[in-house]
Amino acid sequence: MAFKIAIASGKGGTGKTTVSVNLFSAIYEHWTENVQLFDCDVEEPNDLLFFKDFTVNEERKVFLSVPEIDIDACKFCKKCEAYCEFNAIVVMPKVKYAKVSPDLCHSCGACLVACPHDAIHEKDHAIGSISVNRTKDGGVLKEGNLRVGSPLQTMLIKELKKESQIGQDIVIYDAPPGISCPVVETISDADFVILVTEPTPFGMYDLQLTVDLMREMKKPFAVLVNKAGMGNAELYEYLDREEIKVLGEIPFDKNYAAQYSKGMLLTNIPSHIKQEYLKLVDQIKIISKGHEGDYNS
Repeated sequence: MAFKIAIASGKGGTGKTTVSVNLFSAIYEHWTENVQLFDCDVEEPNDLLFFKDFTVNEERKVFLSVPEIDIDACKFCKKCEAYCEFNAIVVMPKVKYAKVSPDLCHSCGACLVACPHDAIHEKDHAIGSISVNRTKDGGVLKEGNLRVGSPLQTMLIKELKKESQIGQDIVIYDAPPGISCPVVETISDADFVILVTEPTPFGMYDLQLTVDLMREMKKPFAVLVNKAGMGNAELYEYLDREEIKVLGEIPFDKNYAAQYSKGMLLTNIPSHIKQEYLKLVDQIKIISKGHEGDYNS
């Protein structure tokens, strides 16, 4: 069974995707080729931008079974509306109106059970797509892409993660930013979570929220400090006070930032930055052998 690592952060811009794509490259080049990267930021996936030459091996649409009400058979009793946990059904008997909102429906099927008149049936509703991509070196990257306007990120992420059941040694989830439902869904089956933060007031505040989430979910986790050296000691004081393990630090470096802005990965970044990623790989080797050991949870 694959060891699943989620890369998360409390806010956008801390370097979560930077760490995800470079860690994927480092593991692939220096440890095992049996590693896959999952871009779970389905609203705006961008991991593929860093892999210039890739082929799309597979692409498929993802559908949700959404109930549809037959107005001719409906008696407007409102039982389906009452049963709907997600307020996705509106029934107005006076004007003989009944409708299901596809964007609010979670496809639980409760309304079909509730309807005593057999007036509800299901139809497929597209919520996005999933693609399986292979880099020129042979690495596999899987991506979810949410349909514009759809709020059903968690449904698409859940479907995307089913692809991780196919045997690998290591699976990396690049999680969405923040601590909302899509993040919770992404890390729900992760064996270990790396929280990427930065030594700034905003970085520390959002890290605290993310740490609270990890502890609520009882997830083993540790912190990686990105842009180290640009802020003050307040972040490190918090980490010491909370006894949170620091896996490593990626120094703030303008040359690295310039290479990153061009989409360069591990082979093209400054050597001292590359060494930090290789150290991170060594840490993950240890964690994967005994991830229930002395880590925060």
